Amino acid sequence: MGRFEGQVALVTGASRGIGLAVARRLVAEGARVCITARKQPALEEAVAELGGPERAIFAAGGSDDPQHREAAVQATLAAFGRLDVLVNNTGINPTYGPLLELEEGLARKMFDVNVLAALGWTRLACRAWLAEHGGAVVNIASVAGLGASPGIGFYGVTKAALINLTRQLAVELAPRVRVNAVAPAVVKTRFAEALYADDEEAAAANYLLGRLGEPADIGAVVAYLASADAAWTTGQTLVVDGGMVGSL
Repeated sequence: MGRFEGQVALVTGASRGIGLAVARRLVAEGARVCITARKQPALEEAVAELGGPERAIFAAGGSDDPQHREAAVQATLAAFGRLDVLVNNTGINPTYGPLLELEEGLARKMFDVNVLAALGWTRLACRAWLAEHGGAVVNIASVAGLGASPGIGFYGVTKAALINLTRQLAVELAPRVRVNAVAPAVVKTRFAEALYADDEEAAAANYLLGRLGEPADIGAVVAYLASADAAWTTGQTLVVDGGMVGSL
């Protein structure tokens, strides 16, 4: 369709799963992309899949590292000369259990990666290009941020914060930069595997559409929110949950 012809995107946490699906969709619609993640070999494989250095580059590092963020944005500008779309996909959930048993160090790490990193990426993208030229930011939140999430409660807290951060940034960056979020339910990725691996059929029974999400489902929604088709949409969180029973 070419909705992103001539545009450049930076997608964090994109060596696999949802992030890679987002990058794949943007490239298919004409974009050039910079993808980030911690592990270089996986990024190299992803770049090759996306079409090589003419279509994609990578920057390896942790999203909670300010130097990595700066290097990734500068590498994007050096390679492609612009930055029109930022997708904040990086997220971690290294713990499971009741909130009162949560180790505070893990909580701080989760907030740094899931929330503050998104703010840091957005700040850099705006300074580098978006504030002057306009563009779009899409944050990957979660349905866990919309209600109670037993067992992954603090992950839900961070995603609730990301949803509110989306609203705040939409106000501050309007009218030149649109900021929206996507809140998926369970998507079949390595990150969410523990939620469905034992019995995928039982897990899928919780959804009216009869299946779990696929990374491409989220990639399509992100592409919509980042494109001119959503030119009058900002500050919104689009729930993509397959009709999760109890959410309607």
